[in-house]
Amino acid sequence: MLSLSSTACGATCRELASLSVPQTKIESAAQVSPPFTAGDQSAFGAVTVQKPFCRVTGRIAPAIRFEVWLPVAPAWNGKLQGVGNGGVAGMINYAGLGAALDRGYAAVSSDLGHEGGFIDFRFAVGHPELVKDWGYRATHEMTEKAKAIVQAFYGALPAHSYFTGCSGGGRQGLMEAQRYPEDYDGIVAGDPTSDFTRLTLGGRLWVAEATLKNPASYVPAGKIPVLAAAVQAACDAQDGVKDGIVADPRQCRFDPATIQCNGADSDSCLTAAQVTAVKTIYAGSTNAKGERIFPGYMPGGELGPGGWASYVSGAAPKQGGQFQYADGFARYMVMERPDYDSLTFDFDRDMPAAITKLSKDIDATNPDLSAFAARGGKLIQYHGWSDPGVSPLSSIRYYESVVRAHDPAASGRPSLKAWHATWDFYRLFMVPGMQHCVGGPGPDHFDALAALEAWVEKKTPPDRIIATHLTNGKPDRTRPLCYYPSAAQWTGQGSTDDARNFVCVSGR
Repeated sequence: MLSLSSTACGATCRELASLSVPQTKIESAAQVSPPFTAGDQSAFGAVTVQKPFCRVTGRIAPAIRFEVWLPVAPAWNGKLQGVGNGGVAGMINYAGLGAALDRGYAAVSSDLGHEGGFIDFRFAVGHPELVKDWGYRATHEMTEKAKAIVQAFYGALPAHSYFTGCSGGGRQGLMEAQRYPEDYDGIVAGDPTSDFTRLTLGGRLWVAEATLKNPASYVPAGKIPVLAAAVQAACDAQDGVKDGIVADPRQCRFDPATIQCNGADSDSCLTAAQVTAVKTIYAGSTNAKGERIFPGYMPGGELGPGGWASYVSGAAPKQGGQFQYADGFARYMVMERPDYDSLTFDFDRDMPAAITKLSKDIDATNPDLSAFAARGGKLIQYHGWSDPGVSPLSSIRYYESVVRAHDPAASGRPSLKAWHATWDFYRLFMVPGMQHCVGGPGPDHFDALAALEAWVEKKTPPDRIIATHLTNGKPDRTRPLCYYPSAAQWTGQGSTDDARNFVCVSGR
């Protein structure tokens, strides 16, 4: 059995198969020659690797499968990257591992402690230990094991460790900063599902109930284009630039009643019941006392393959992504009753019990990041303003809770000192026109990891990040992303498709 003490000069890839790691079984360790393809197209996508690497697979008790990919020593950048998942995981993110390997990172990803589909919650029934693994433990455990494997292989611990993830991966990143501040020097958390219990019930299920409890309220996919066009007509130009992007949807005062049918129902209008459903989605969830459960979805993200046709409508009732995601969560993780009818969920009766049962294990909402900040950790969070899956207001709500934690005595808006204390280690970038992690009319391609590396390693904080929009794979627009509460504003001169013609203006 190979021990860490015997690998000061580094072990061969094959020798890692006998490495002794607590609570862990190393199942295989083999040198991989390119081209190598792993994964499938069901969730994260398949990846074909063109570089040689050492592939280590293992299992952490009770059931966490993980893989560590190790570049050949001359190609290693001396760092580790933890790769987050999406949805409910259930599989290893091979595409993320491949992207990290391409940048020279040793990389690790896990299935978060269960095997299954992208939105398959069945693992939770009768297994609270697996819920804890999915909620927080698996990411921490894979990180610790990966560092031990890196040390054994290269004879040294990584000089820096970073975590990147979007959606569920964003939640993992925030959970790491909150619970295990020593794991990573820097974290990128995109469009995070951080307030998972309230999001999935008060966000996703709220949308499903608004459109499905009354069959007349269902909004078919064929009506989404007229809704999207009406939103654009009402709100696109509010930022002074007519470009197909609702830059800050909070300023949009669109009323769905303006496209209510005056005569026969058709795809060119909404019925009265559909108008009510859309208003309910925009407004967000509340209980009978009017108390906010989860913020509403923003106008501007309706159109496109990653828009409302997929998330809200689906090909038919109960086939939209929001319903399917929430239905599985309610059946298997909340109620643990496979026969449960999720559309009978009562937000006054059932929501408090769901929060009591699950929030402590799966929700990454603790605003106290003081330990992460004190050890020098840096956090970049981003969120698409047109995200139809996770309300972008949830990222703002969490970010502002961290700011307020630096000024707990403030009765209103926190002091400038509290904002600066947060900006010193944690910056939020809202992305106009981007849908859930990618897609939408706005520039959605940007390198948050490079910005994080510069912040951690060169002490250069990211004042702005340049994002690019692609059409048919070719860049046709760039914009600066500004850290919250600043936003990009056109100077009034030059092309509005060129980031150089925009400045970041404080919104505080």
